Amino acid sequence: MSNELTDRKFWANYWESKKDLAFNVPANYTFYQLLKKLIGSKPIQSAIELGGFPGYYAIFLKKYFGLDTTLFDFYVHQPILKEVLAANALTTQDVQVIEGDLFNYQPQQQYDLVLSCGLIEHFNDTKDVIDRHLQFLKPGGTLFITLPNFTGVNGWVQRSYDMDNYNKHNINSMNPTLLAQYCRELGLKDVEAYYYGHFSIWLENRDQQSAVTKAFLKLLWLSGKVATKVVPVESKALSPYIVVKAVK
Repeated sequence: MSNELTDRKFWANYWESKKDLAFNVPANYTFYQLLKKLIGSKPIQSAIELGGFPGYYAIFLKKYFGLDTTLFDFYVHQPILKEVLAANALTTQDVQVIEGDLFNYQPQQQYDLVLSCGLIEHFNDTKDVIDRHLQFLKPGGTLFITLPNFTGVNGWVQRSYDMDNYNKHNINSMNPTLLAQYCRELGLKDVEAYYYGHFSIWLENRDQQSAVTKAFLKLLWLSGKVATKVVPVESKALSPYIVVKAVK
């Protein structure tokens, strides 16, 4: 079985189908609170975002924290990248770009922070792909990984309305206990792995859904938001993300 659940063609079609990619990444971008706290507590000057095209987190870390950032991905759509950078008043001189295969590439340098957001769940061997992150990480550096949680309500939405997208994800990887175990087996310390976020759902193919489905999903989204505002819990059933942090 191939380790990869996606290929270059999938990502080329995925990004070319997206609209409004070139937006100004805000200061309160997803996971900003965690990243702000992390950078405030450690001497982090350099960071690499793995599998992160079009580089929103590399851009975020450059814009708001002045880090020396790099974007690494095995598929980089150059025209889209230039548009996204320009929308944030940046160029490829501000954010370094490496196009390469994570499983063959030999890093030329190591970084204080290695992050990926929505990468590891696209591979069958979760421990192996986490290990691939570590070749980019300095001793004492911080690993920061996020992935979607498709084991609760959001997973039901994916299975019900976009099974093709659901099948591009390794659902077994979406387990904080298992992720923490892998990190410890790889020799990492100060390991944390947990569900993150109060409630959210989404569909990559939302525009293709019927008006009835869109109305139902909006009602479900609002109901979940209200419920977790009253009782702000983070859980397997409701949280949209999983976060992993560790130190090499």
